[in-house]
Amino acid sequence: MMQTRFEASLRRQLRQVRGQLGLREAQARPHFLGVGTQKGGTSTLCQLLRRHPEIFIPKVKEVHFFTKFYDRGEAWYSEKFANAPAGHLRGEITPYYLFHAAVPERIRALRVNMKIVVLLRHPVERALSQYYHSCRWKLETLPLEAALAAEEERLEGALEVIRSPGANHLSYQEHSYIARSRYEEQLPRYFELFGRDRVLVLRSEDLFCGNRSMLNQLERFLCIAPFPLETSIPRANSGLGEARNVPSQVRCKLEKELAPTFNWLETELGLRW
Repeated sequence: MMQTRFEASLRRQLRQVRGQLGLREAQARPHFLGVGTQKGGTSTLCQLLRRHPEIFIPKVKEVHFFTKFYDRGEAWYSEKFANAPAGHLRGEITPYYLFHAAVPERIRALRVNMKIVVLLRHPVERALSQYYHSCRWKLETLPLEAALAAEEERLEGALEVIRSPGANHLSYQEHSYIARSRYEEQLPRYFELFGRDRVLVLRSEDLFCGNRSMLNQLERFLCIAPFPLETSIPRANSGLGEARNVPSQVRCKLEKELAPTFNWLETELGLRW
């Protein structure tokens, strides 16, 4: 259950007192994480939260501690938050965290009461956007339909690889177009470990269109002061619109393949597109 405005205000006041007294953890850790989804507006969310005077986010948006650099240890991670002023809410945003199967348990090992922010984009649009993103970065050489057909084989054995601290699997990170859109396989891992009340799920499209209620939900969830009424929503790291030219039959095929995802989102979270 989302906490009340009174509870949020009280938490904020306690944080302000700690700031005034200069109190902070000896080894700074984040209070919240933006975990995804990739191509779902996390760059926009990062810029938005960085503007808030009560929040500290490291200069590097995607720290990747719980994925690619977990073997470097907590001291390495803590250094990313060393400059956070006392009393500030510390957070970081790495969209790979939502999909990476080993991450939720690693997060809980660091902080059992971590708050999790999740942006979910239309599953088909997200998958297509990721494909073209990989193409722009020269990480994909196959045509769209061939890449989608090759995905299952490319990801074979990936789970065993990525569970080893510090290990990475290129295709698991870069060629997981359909798999990353299967939110029904990713969100339950977080719900189980942190509880639904500590996981805020928002639609990416509501962020893109500047839906004020989305800002209100962030304020209550993170226990921060309201964003100014004139707050504008930045649009960061957006694509070039290549997906507009995808044939309708390819979209229909993806919608059919991801039908269980759409059904789960509506049934469990009341989300529709």
